[in-house]
Order: sequence, then C-alpha cells, then structure tokens
Amino acid sequence: MNLVFRSLAIALLYLLCIVGWGLPAQAQSATADLSPQAVQEISDLRDKAFTASQKGQFAEAETYWSQLIDYLPNEAALWSNRGNVRVSQNHLAAALEDYTQAIALAPEQPDPYLNRGAALEGLGRWEEAIADYTTLLTLDPDDAAAYNNRGNAQAGLGNWETALADYQKAVELDPKFAFARVNAALAEYQLGHAEEAIRQFRSLTRRYPSFADARAALTAALWGQGQSGEAESNWVAVMGLDRRYKDLDWVGTVRRWPPAMVAALEKFLNL
Repeated sequence: MNLVFRSLAIALLYLLCIVGWGLPAQAQSATADLSPQAVQEISDLRDKAFTASQKGQFAEAETYWSQLIDYLPNEAALWSNRGNVRVSQNHLAAALEDYTQAIALAPEQPDPYLNRGAALEGLGRWEEAIADYTTLLTLDPDDAAAYNNRGNAQAGLGNWETALADYQKAVELDPKFAFARVNAALAEYQLGHAEEAIRQFRSLTRRYPSFADARAALTAALWGQGQSGEAESNWVAVMGLDRRYKDLDWVGTVRRWPPAMVAALEKFLNL
C-alpha cells in the first residue's frame, strides 16, 4: 500500500488528489511502546487528519498531522502528508521543510521527491525540481507523473523540446493520463506544430468532453488557423466548464500554458 499521499504536483495547477493510507509497519512497532490511550489517540488523529484533508479543511488537517508527528517523529509518511496540506494552503517554504524531512527519513520512497518537486516548481526553482524528479525516476523508472512534472519544470526553463519528450514518455507509460497528453499538445503548439497540436486537442475533447483545458487550447489554436466557427463553439463549452480561462494571467502563471498558446488565446479574447 502506498503510505504517503500521491503527488500534489498537479494540484499546484488545477486539482487536488488525496488517497488513503494505513499506519506503516514501523509506526505500528513504535506504538507498541505507547499506552493504549496514546495508541487510540493516534488512531483518532489519523482519521481526523484524513477527514479534514478530504473536506478541504487544510489548516485543521495541518494541526492533526503536526500532533501525529509529535507522537511519531520518525514516520516519513506523516511529514509528507503535512507537507501536502501546507502546499494546499500555498505555504510552500514550510512544505519544502516537511518533504525534506520525509526524504531524510525514507530516501528510498519516491513520493516525497515528487511532492517536493511540485513545491519547488511553485517557487520557480525549476532546476531543483528537475533534480528531484530525476532522482524519483531512478527509484521508479515507470512513474508517469514524474515524467509529466519534469516536463513542466523543463517548460519553466523554456526547454520545450526536452519538455515534450518527457510528456510523451508520460503518455507512453500511462495513455489515460489526460494532463500529460494535453501538455504534450501544448508543447507541440509552442514548437510551431499547430496542426499536430490541434489533432491532439480534438482527440482529447472527443475522449473527455468536459476537459476544459483541452477545449480552451483547441479554441485558441483553431482561431489562429481561421476556423472561427468551431473555435467559438468550443469556447461556449469552456465557459460552461471553467471560466478561469478568461483570465490570461491565470492561464499563463498558474496553469502555465506556453507563451505561444497564451498569445493565441489572447487574440481570440480580444477579437
């Protein structure tokens, strides 16, 4: 069983994914030396921490994870989980400290590297993020999320061909990884391959009709090709799904579309 939350790297951009866990074997061993009352309190705190996290009550969840760390300071999963809820509050520097502690306690576990890389991306520390994702891939060469996120960090440096290669590897490993697929198409557009990008955007919108990111990108790309009717039709759908795509600052700095794609959307919005 995976003992720490799976990546919040993508959460920095547009989603939050929380998965379950159980107390690791070493934690169970540590609780053997505690009183029955303390063991029960640890169990209760764990349940409260997950419930608060899943409800989006991140400040409350952070308090519970901190209390669990007080009981079990050598459990990497607890540090990583607290780091995740700190990321969700945009407390990135504090989250980095937690992930670094998780890595120190369990350097063979891949998830803290993925999560720390996400926090480093949020701070614009692209090269450090790439280093964490690369380390993760030495531990798990088939981790599609690591390839996708490393592509994001390469994109932050403007290395679009390298980013595209990472996105394509993520898709190869997980063909249903929709965000990696749309990222690959965005990189294609940035590299001047508009027709290929449009083909991929269309494929994504057919497969995932409610995928606002792909529809918004398709809108901008089609408008740039003079296909105004189809562009406007897709935009109507986008506005019914996610109105943030009207905000060019959000698209460029939070969602982090490539400059060429942002410029194409700006032309559509202006006209």
